[in-house]
Amino acid sequence: MMETITLNQAKSLIKALAAKESILLLSAPGVGKSDIVRQAATEAGLECRSLLGTQIAPEDVSGIPRIVNERSVFCPPRILLPEDPKPFCLFLDEFPAAAPDVQKALYALLLERRLGEHLLPEGTWVVAAGNRQEDRALVRQMSSALVNRTFVMQVRVDVKEWMIWAQKNKVRQEILSFIAFLPEALMRQVPAESVPFSTPRAWASLSNALDLAEKAGILDDELFRALCFGRVSPADAAIFCSIKEMKIDQFLPAEKYVLDPDMLPKEHTSLWFLLNLIRSRLLKKTIEFEPVVINKFLMSLPQEQRFAMFADSVKEWGELGAQEALLESLKEITVLS
Repeated sequence: MMETITLNQAKSLIKALAAKESILLLSAPGVGKSDIVRQAATEAGLECRSLLGTQIAPEDVSGIPRIVNERSVFCPPRILLPEDPKPFCLFLDEFPAAAPDVQKALYALLLERRLGEHLLPEGTWVVAAGNRQEDRALVRQMSSALVNRTFVMQVRVDVKEWMIWAQKNKVRQEILSFIAFLPEALMRQVPAESVPFSTPRAWASLSNALDLAEKAGILDDELFRALCFGRVSPADAAIFCSIKEMKIDQFLPAEKYVLDPDMLPKEHTSLWFLLNLIRSRLLKKTIEFEPVVINKFLMSLPQEQRFAMFADSVKEWGELGAQEALLESLKEITVLS
Protein backbone atom coordinates (compact mmCIF):
# COMPACT_ATOMS: atom_id res chain seq x y z
CA MET A 1 0.00 0.00 0.00
CA MET A 2 1.43 3.37 -1.05
CA GLU A 3 1.58 6.46 1.11
CA THR A 4 -0.68 9.35 0.12
CA ILE A 5 -0.28 13.11 0.07
CA THR A 6 -2.72 16.02 -0.06
CA LEU A 7 -3.01 18.45 -2.94
CA ASN A 8 -1.12 21.16 -1.06
CA GLN A 9 1.66 18.71 -0.28
CA ALA A 10 1.73 17.75 -3.96
CA LYS A 11 2.07 21.40 -4.94
CA SER A 12 5.00 21.86 -2.56
CA LEU A 13 6.74 18.78 -3.96
CA ILE A 14 6.21 19.93 -7.54
CA LYS A 15 7.75 23.32 -6.82
CA ALA A 16 10.71 21.73 -5.03
CA LEU A 17 11.47 18.79 -7.34
CA ALA A 18 9.96 19.19 -10.79
CA ALA A 19 12.88 21.10 -12.30
CA LYS A 20 15.12 18.08 -11.75
CA GLU A 21 12.83 15.08 -11.19
CA SER A 22 9.72 13.91 -13.06
CA ILE A 23 6.59 13.55 -10.94
CA LEU A 24 3.47 11.47 -11.61
CA LEU A 25 0.34 12.31 -9.57
CA LEU A 26 -2.28 9.55 -9.35
CA SER A 27 -5.75 9.70 -7.82
CA ALA A 28 -9.41 9.05 -8.44
CA PRO A 29 -11.12 11.40 -10.95
CA GLY A 30 -12.15 14.85 -9.83
CA VAL A 31 -9.67 15.37 -6.99
CA GLY A 32 -8.00 18.44 -8.53
CA LYS A 33 -4.63 17.20 -9.77
CA SER A 34 -4.64 19.27 -12.95
CA ASP A 35 -5.54 22.47 -11.11
CA ILE A 36 -2.80 22.00 -8.53
CA VAL A 37 -0.14 21.55 -11.25
CA ARG A 38 -1.27 24.76 -12.95
CA GLN A 39 -1.35 26.60 -9.62
CA ALA A 40 2.21 25.49 -8.84
CA ALA A 41 3.43 26.65 -12.26
CA THR A 42 1.69 30.02 -11.93
CA GLU A 43 3.16 30.59 -8.47
CA ALA A 44 6.62 29.78 -9.87
CA GLY A 45 6.16 32.15 -12.82
CA LEU A 46 6.23 29.36 -15.40
CA GLU A 47 3.96 28.96 -18.39
CA CYS A 48 2.08 25.64 -18.18
CA ARG A 49 1.85 23.70 -21.46
CA SER A 50 -0.38 20.64 -21.43
CA LEU A 51 -0.43 17.48 -23.50
CA LEU A 52 -3.32 15.02 -23.08
CA GLY A 53 -2.22 11.40 -23.04
CA THR A 54 -5.38 10.36 -24.87
CA GLN A 55 -4.81 12.80 -27.73
CA ILE A 56 -1.12 12.54 -28.62
CA ALA A 57 0.81 10.28 -30.98
CA PRO A 58 4.48 9.24 -30.70
CA GLU A 59 5.50 11.87 -33.27
CA ASP A 60 3.92 14.54 -31.07
CA VAL A 61 6.72 13.75 -28.63
CA SER A 62 9.67 12.71 -30.78
CA GLY A 63 8.95 15.14 -33.62
CA ILE A 64 8.70 14.90 -37.43
CA PRO A 65 11.81 13.90 -39.42
CA ARG A 66 13.32 16.04 -42.17
CA ILE A 67 16.46 15.57 -44.28
CA VAL A 68 19.45 17.80 -43.51
CA ASN A 69 22.72 17.12 -45.32
CA GLU A 70 21.53 13.66 -46.30
CA ARG A 71 20.68 12.79 -42.70
CA SER A 72 17.32 12.61 -40.95
CA VAL A 73 16.80 15.19 -38.24
CA PHE A 74 13.75 15.10 -35.98
CA CYS A 75 12.06 18.45 -35.50
CA PRO A 76 10.46 18.52 -32.04
CA PRO A 77 6.97 20.02 -31.72
CA ARG A 78 6.79 23.67 -30.77
CA ILE A 79 4.73 22.99 -27.65
CA LEU A 80 7.60 20.93 -26.23
CA LEU A 81 10.53 22.93 -27.55
CA PRO A 82 9.58 26.50 -28.51
CA GLU A 83 11.91 28.93 -30.20
CA ASP A 84 12.16 30.92 -26.97
CA PRO A 85 14.44 28.82 -24.73
CA LYS A 86 12.77 29.86 -21.47
CA PRO A 87 11.89 27.17 -18.90
CA PHE A 88 8.23 26.18 -18.64
CA CYS A 89 6.03 23.55 -17.00
CA LEU A 90 5.34 20.57 -19.24
CA PHE A 91 2.16 18.95 -17.94
CA LEU A 92 1.37 15.47 -19.26
CA ASP A 93 -2.30 15.12 -18.32
CA GLU A 94 -4.19 11.81 -18.49
CA PHE A 95 -0.74 10.27 -18.63
CA PRO A 96 -1.64 6.64 -17.78
CA ALA A 97 -4.22 6.71 -20.59
CA ALA A 98 -1.53 7.21 -23.26
CA ALA A 99 -0.97 4.38 -25.73
CA PRO A 100 2.09 2.15 -25.10
CA ASP A 101 4.03 3.60 -28.04
CA VAL A 102 3.40 7.12 -26.71
CA GLN A 103 4.53 6.10 -23.24
CA LYS A 104 7.68 4.64 -24.78
CA ALA A 105 8.35 7.88 -26.64
CA LEU A 106 8.29 9.69 -23.31
CA TYR A 107 11.09 7.65 -21.70
CA ALA A 108 13.93 10.04 -22.58
CA LEU A 109 11.77 13.06 -21.80
CA LEU A 110 11.00 11.83 -18.28
CA LEU A 111 14.48 10.63 -17.40
CA GLU A 112 16.83 12.98 -19.27
CA ARG A 113 14.61 15.97 -20.21
CA ARG A 114 15.55 15.22 -23.80
CA LEU A 115 13.65 15.09 -27.10
CA GLY A 116 15.90 13.16 -29.47
CA GLU A 117 19.06 15.27 -29.62
CA HIS A 118 17.36 18.33 -28.10
CA LEU A 119 17.36 19.11 -24.38
CA LEU A 120 14.50 20.94 -22.71
CA PRO A 121 15.41 24.44 -21.46
CA GLU A 122 17.20 24.35 -18.12
CA GLY A 123 14.72 24.63 -15.25
CA THR A 124 11.77 23.17 -17.18
CA TRP A 125 9.35 21.13 -15.07
CA VAL A 126 8.00 17.74 -16.15
CA VAL A 127 4.83 16.76 -14.29
CA ALA A 128 2.35 14.04 -15.21
CA ALA A 129 -1.04 13.16 -13.75
CA GLY A 130 -3.78 10.63 -14.24
CA ASN A 131 -6.24 8.20 -12.74
CA ARG A 132 -5.60 4.80 -11.21
CA GLN A 133 -6.57 1.47 -12.73
CA GLU A 134 -9.10 0.80 -9.97
CA ASP A 135 -10.99 4.01 -10.86
CA ARG A 136 -12.56 2.43 -13.96
CA ALA A 137 -11.23 5.34 -16.02
CA LEU A 138 -9.48 5.00 -19.38
CA VAL A 139 -6.18 3.79 -17.96
CA ARG A 140 -3.57 1.50 -19.50
CA GLN A 141 -0.97 -0.61 -17.76
CA MET A 142 2.23 1.42 -17.38
CA SER A 143 5.49 -0.38 -17.98
CA SER A 144 7.94 -0.85 -15.12
CA ALA A 145 10.52 1.12 -17.12
CA LEU A 146 8.16 4.09 -17.26
CA VAL A 147 7.21 3.94 -13.57
CA ASN A 148 10.90 3.73 -12.66
CA ARG A 149 11.52 7.07 -14.36
CA THR A 150 9.13 9.07 -12.15
CA PHE A 151 8.23 9.79 -8.56
CA VAL A 152 4.76 8.26 -8.28
CA MET A 153 2.60 10.15 -5.77
CA GLN A 154 -0.85 8.99 -4.67
CA VAL A 155 -3.00 12.05 -3.98
CA ARG A 156 -5.87 12.02 -1.47
CA VAL A 157 -8.65 14.49 -0.77
CA ASP A 158 -8.26 16.60 2.36
CA VAL A 159 -11.56 18.14 3.47
CA LYS A 160 -10.00 21.08 5.32
CA GLU A 161 -7.86 21.99 2.32
CA TRP A 162 -10.87 21.83 0.03
CA MET A 163 -13.03 23.94 2.36
CA ILE A 164 -10.40 26.68 2.37
CA TRP A 165 -10.16 26.54 -1.41
CA ALA A 166 -13.95 26.48 -1.79
CA GLN A 167 -14.41 29.55 0.39
CA LYS A 168 -11.82 31.46 -1.63
CA ASN A 169 -13.50 30.40 -4.87
CA LYS A 170 -17.03 31.34 -3.73
CA VAL A 171 -18.55 27.86 -3.63
CA ARG A 172 -22.16 28.20 -2.44
CA GLN A 173 -22.68 28.36 1.32
CA GLU A 174 -25.19 25.51 1.41
CA ILE A 175 -22.60 23.22 -0.17
CA LEU A 176 -19.93 24.32 2.31
CA SER A 177 -22.32 23.67 5.21
CA PHE A 178 -23.28 20.28 3.81
CA ILE A 179 -19.66 19.13 3.40
CA ALA A 180 -18.83 20.42 6.89
CA PHE A 181 -21.68 18.27 8.25
CA LEU A 182 -21.02 15.22 6.05
CA PRO A 183 -17.30 15.32 5.08
CA GLU A 184 -17.33 11.87 3.47
CA ALA A 185 -19.72 13.26 0.84
CA LEU A 186 -16.90 15.32 -0.65
CA MET A 187 -15.31 12.26 -2.27
CA ARG A 188 -17.09 8.97 -2.93
CA GLN A 189 -15.69 5.83 -4.49
CA VAL A 190 -16.07 5.48 -8.23
CA PRO A 191 -19.31 3.51 -8.76
CA ALA A 192 -19.43 0.32 -10.80
CA GLU A 193 -22.11 1.77 -13.07
CA SER A 194 -21.90 4.96 -15.13
CA VAL A 195 -23.74 7.37 -12.84
CA PRO A 196 -22.75 10.74 -11.34
CA PHE A 197 -20.65 10.52 -8.20
CA SER A 198 -19.39 13.01 -5.65
CA THR A 199 -15.91 14.50 -6.04
CA PRO A 200 -14.44 17.92 -5.22
CA ARG A 201 -14.74 18.79 -8.92
CA ALA A 202 -18.39 17.69 -8.99
CA TRP A 203 -19.36 19.84 -5.98
CA ALA A 204 -17.56 22.90 -7.39
CA SER A 205 -19.26 22.31 -10.74
CA LEU A 206 -22.66 21.93 -9.06
CA SER A 207 -22.12 25.20 -7.22
CA ASN A 208 -21.35 26.97 -10.49
CA ALA A 209 -24.38 25.44 -12.21
CA LEU A 210 -26.70 26.50 -9.38
CA ASP A 211 -25.28 30.03 -9.56
CA LEU A 212 -25.87 30.20 -13.31
CA ALA A 213 -29.42 28.88 -13.05
CA GLU A 214 -30.16 31.28 -10.20
CA LYS A 215 -28.72 34.20 -12.17
CA ALA A 216 -30.96 33.27 -15.11
CA GLY A 217 -33.99 33.30 -12.82
CA ILE A 218 -34.95 29.67 -13.50
CA LEU A 219 -33.77 27.92 -10.32
CA ASP A 220 -36.77 26.27 -8.63
CA ASP A 221 -36.94 23.15 -6.45
CA GLU A 222 -37.37 20.85 -9.46
CA LEU A 223 -34.34 22.19 -11.30
CA PHE A 224 -32.35 22.26 -8.08
CA ARG A 225 -32.95 18.52 -7.65
CA ALA A 226 -32.24 17.80 -11.31
CA LEU A 227 -28.88 19.57 -11.16
CA CYS A 228 -27.90 17.86 -7.90
CA PHE A 229 -28.80 14.36 -9.06
CA GLY A 230 -27.08 15.08 -12.38
CA ARG A 231 -23.72 15.90 -10.79
CA VAL A 232 -23.13 14.13 -7.44
CA SER A 233 -23.81 10.71 -5.93
CA PRO A 234 -27.54 9.93 -5.65
CA ALA A 235 -27.43 9.42 -1.86
CA ASP A 236 -25.60 12.73 -1.34
CA ALA A 237 -27.97 14.52 -3.71
CA ALA A 238 -30.99 13.16 -1.84
CA ILE A 239 -29.73 14.35 1.55
CA PHE A 240 -28.57 17.70 0.19
CA CYS A 241 -31.91 18.38 -1.50
CA SER A 242 -33.85 17.32 1.61
CA ILE A 243 -31.93 19.81 3.73
CA LYS A 244 -32.68 22.54 1.22
CA GLU A 245 -36.36 21.66 0.94
CA MET A 246 -36.75 21.65 4.74
CA LYS A 247 -35.27 25.16 4.66
CA ILE A 248 -32.51 24.31 7.11
CA ASP A 249 -30.09 27.18 6.74
CA GLN A 250 -27.06 25.46 8.19
CA PHE A 251 -26.11 22.23 9.92
CA LEU A 252 -23.07 22.20 12.14
CA PRO A 253 -20.58 19.33 11.79
CA ALA A 254 -22.11 16.18 13.30
CA GLU A 255 -19.29 15.94 15.84
CA LYS A 256 -20.46 19.14 17.52
CA TYR A 257 -23.94 17.73 18.17
CA VAL A 258 -22.53 14.54 19.68
CA LEU A 259 -20.24 16.54 21.97
CA ASP A 260 -22.98 19.03 22.88
CA PRO A 261 -26.51 17.64 22.40
CA ASP A 262 -27.98 20.97 23.56
CA MET A 263 -27.09 22.28 20.10
CA LEU A 264 -29.58 19.92 18.42
CA PRO A 265 -32.41 21.77 16.66
CA LYS A 266 -35.76 21.96 18.45
CA GLU A 267 -37.90 21.78 15.32
CA HIS A 268 -39.28 18.23 15.09
CA THR A 269 -38.60 17.41 11.42
CA SER A 270 -35.10 18.87 11.42
CA LEU A 271 -34.26 17.06 14.66
CA TRP A 272 -35.30 13.62 13.39
CA PHE A 273 -33.54 14.19 10.09
CA LEU A 274 -30.36 15.20 11.86
CA LEU A 275 -30.45 12.34 14.37
CA ASN A 276 -30.89 9.84 11.54
CA LEU A 277 -27.80 11.19 9.80
CA ILE A 278 -25.77 11.17 13.01
CA ARG A 279 -26.90 7.59 13.69
CA SER A 280 -25.80 6.55 10.20
CA ARG A 281 -22.40 8.18 10.56
CA LEU A 282 -21.75 6.67 14.00
CA LEU A 283 -22.74 3.18 12.92
CA LYS A 284 -20.67 3.42 9.74
CA LYS A 285 -17.78 4.73 11.87
CA THR A 286 -17.25 7.76 9.65
CA ILE A 287 -17.14 9.69 12.93
CA GLU A 288 -15.71 8.04 16.03
CA PHE A 289 -15.80 8.87 19.74
CA GLU A 290 -14.81 7.25 22.99
CA PRO A 291 -17.61 5.16 24.56
CA VAL A 292 -18.06 7.68 27.37
CA VAL A 293 -18.94 10.39 24.83
CA ILE A 294 -21.35 8.15 22.90
CA ASN A 295 -23.13 7.05 26.09
CA LYS A 296 -23.45 10.63 27.31
CA PHE A 297 -24.92 11.71 23.94
CA LEU A 298 -27.42 8.86 23.81
CA MET A 299 -28.57 9.31 27.41
CA SER A 300 -29.15 13.03 26.78
CA LEU A 301 -31.84 12.16 24.22
CA PRO A 302 -35.49 11.70 25.18
CA GLN A 303 -36.56 8.07 25.38
CA GLU A 304 -38.40 8.03 22.05
CA GLN A 305 -35.43 9.41 20.15
CA ARG A 306 -32.95 7.16 21.96
CA PHE A 307 -34.94 4.04 21.15
CA ALA A 308 -35.12 5.13 17.52
CA MET A 309 -31.32 5.44 17.49
CA PHE A 310 -31.04 1.85 18.74
CA ALA A 311 -33.58 0.40 16.28
CA ASP A 312 -32.27 -2.76 14.54
CA SER A 313 -28.69 -1.93 15.58
CA VAL A 314 -28.24 -3.06 19.19
CA LYS A 315 -25.21 -5.21 18.32
CA GLU A 316 -23.55 -2.38 16.40
CA TRP A 317 -24.11 0.07 19.27
CA GLY A 318 -22.62 -2.45 21.67
CA GLU A 319 -19.51 -2.67 19.49
CA LEU A 320 -19.22 1.13 19.71
CA GLY A 321 -19.19 0.88 23.52
CA ALA A 322 -22.74 2.07 24.20
CA GLN A 323 -23.47 -0.68 26.75
CA GLU A 324 -24.32 1.83 29.48
CA ALA A 325 -26.96 3.56 27.37
CA LEU A 326 -28.33 0.22 26.18
CA LEU A 327 -28.62 -1.10 29.74
CA GLU A 328 -30.34 2.04 31.02
CA SER A 329 -32.75 1.91 28.09
CA LEU A 330 -33.50 -1.75 28.83
CA LYS A 331 -34.28 -0.86 32.44
CA GLU A 332 -36.67 1.82 31.25
CA ILE A 333 -38.49 -0.67 29.02
CA THR A 334 -38.77 -3.38 31.68
CA VAL A 335 -39.34 -0.88 34.51
CA LEU A 336 -36.45 -2.38 36.46
CA SER A 337 -34.87 -0.45 39.27
